Amino acid sequence: MSFLRWWPLPLGVWLVSWRLTGRFLRYAAARRLLDVPNARSSHVVPTPRGGGMAIVVTTLPALVLLGALGALGWNFVWGLLGAGAVVAGVGFVDDHGHVAPRWRLIWHFAAAAWVLGWLGRPPPLPLPGVALDLGWAGAGLAALYLAWLVNLTNFMDGIDGIAGVEAVTIGLGGALAAAAAGTAGGQWLPPSILAAASLGFLIWNWPPAKVFMGDAGSGFLGLMLGALSLQAARAAPRLIWSWLILLGVFVVDATMTLGRRMARGERCSEAHRNHAYQHAAQRWGAHRPVTLAVAAINLCWLLPLALLVAHGSLEGVLGVLMAYAPLVAAALLLRAGLPPGE
Repeated sequence: MSFLRWWPLPLGVWLVSWRLTGRFLRYAAARRLLDVPNARSSHVVPTPRGGGMAIVVTTLPALVLLGALGALGWNFVWGLLGAGAVVAGVGFVDDHGHVAPRWRLIWHFAAAAWVLGWLGRPPPLPLPGVALDLGWAGAGLAALYLAWLVNLTNFMDGIDGIAGVEAVTIGLGGALAAAAAGTAGGQWLPPSILAAASLGFLIWNWPPAKVFMGDAGSGFLGLMLGALSLQAARAAPRLIWSWLILLGVFVVDATMTLGRRMARGERCSEAHRNHAYQHAAQRWGAHRPVTLAVAAINLCWLLPLALLVAHGSLEGVLGVLMAYAPLVAAALLLRAGLPPGE
């Protein structure tokens, strides 16, 4: 599908998201929806939250438009539309008050089931020399994967710009991987739309942030990234490995942090500053160097590996191992999962 035909749509999404983020900033300030610093915060100034809703209300209508124009299948559009609205809605309520973690998780799994109901079971998993069909167990694992990404993105949205940078670079990488794999149709369009919407928000969230994403935006991003990766795998199964590579920074930091906290008997839902990226921000005394480092890792290390896998020049499992090995080492060096000062 010609880039020259469709490039105005991501551009328009970016501009609308940028304008709407400013509107949501003013709404949050008027309603006193502020993140007030505390002992577990990584910021020092009360800051409006909920600006990530701009990503939601620009991405979903753009997907509907693509469905109406025949660029995307309606099963895919309805899957993302329903699940995205549920996750963003729960997050929006939580941003305005409080939703108990168990209820948030129930809604997240419901959204995952909705996506899989429209997309169908994941395709066989490509392994060296074999395509492993997991059947219904694969659908269960896919639901866990989607729910984990929803929560993972929320966990990692803890310093200025980091979640926005992750969404922009992964969306760009997903679009390029679709092109490298030679997929037909508009596979590159949804990740491009998500990247453009995230870039509009990122302008306001760049360090020092004027507005925070909030649970509505971060949960929506996690759901979208997971659903887009599953859809990409349906077009070309090896693309699941490309997407897992692109997600590496967030997956490694969040998974290692959660694992070490669970091993210490800590409550998973309790706020903390134990992520590797939070330790890095404390060590460097600022958010911007960490956010720039994440962008550099994604673009200079993870993206080339993801494209090699997408092209078929590198085996997927090997590509993931190569991508994750230095990320695990960095997370250990930065004491992911350990309290500050320990």
